[in-house]
Amino acid sequence: MSDGPAQAVAFLTALGRARRPTPGAVPWFPVVGAALGLLLGLVWWGAAQVWPPFVAAAVVVAVDLALTGLLHLDGLVDSADGLLPHLDRERRLAVMRAPDAGAFGVGVAVAVLLLRWSALAAMHPHPLLLGGLWCVSRTGMALTLGLVPYARDEGIARDFTGGSGHTVLLVLAGAGALALTAGWSVPAGPAAGAAALVAFGMVVGFGFRRLGGFTGDVLGAAGLVAETVGLGVAAARW
Repeated sequence: MSDGPAQAVAFLTALGRARRPTPGAVPWFPVVGAALGLLLGLVWWGAAQVWPPFVAAAVVVAVDLALTGLLHLDGLVDSADGLLPHLDRERRLAVMRAPDAGAFGVGVAVAVLLLRWSALAAMHPHPLLLGGLWCVSRTGMALTLGLVPYARDEGIARDFTGGSGHTVLLVLAGAGALALTAGWSVPAGPAAGAAALVAFGMVVGFGFRRLGGFTGDVLGAAGLVAETVGLGVAAARW
């Protein structure tokens, strides 16, 4: 049996043991995203039976950070520090590799976490919404790995590139993600999913303009921004 699912789980979550990444893991990214989102949706529903909405929302945000090992949040902080200031390309890459966090990164991270929490607190819990949005973000990561050049000479995310024949599967995964959101609400669900995908593309596009490609940090940042935008659209007064 292919080691792809285990590689995808190891890269996208804090679960499982470390494995050498290969392009064979990429088609499993949407599956892992959907499973993670559905699990968080169940946590959301369960927490709402015990606590008020704002506490239940905080629990979901915290569990998401724990399950992902803060990997994507770290990517968001590093990307903000490297991409937002006025720097040359090599300096941007060096800043993104540094372990410390600057004002840009801290400010963006706080804003994103507050938006995620407030959007969740404003809605009734439903696993299908999170399953769809988290699937959208991981589908975007998988598409980026196949379509956008890598910006560094080396890096963990580079080992996932080089695969072929995944595009049709990933398009189907995107359609499945929108179907999950539609199971939550129409038209709010598909609109949230589409907004998440657009937001993901905008972050990757911004990274491409600044770096000439993507990095693992950009993937993490794009995923978090996509989910947050999707949650914000879902929480609107439809």
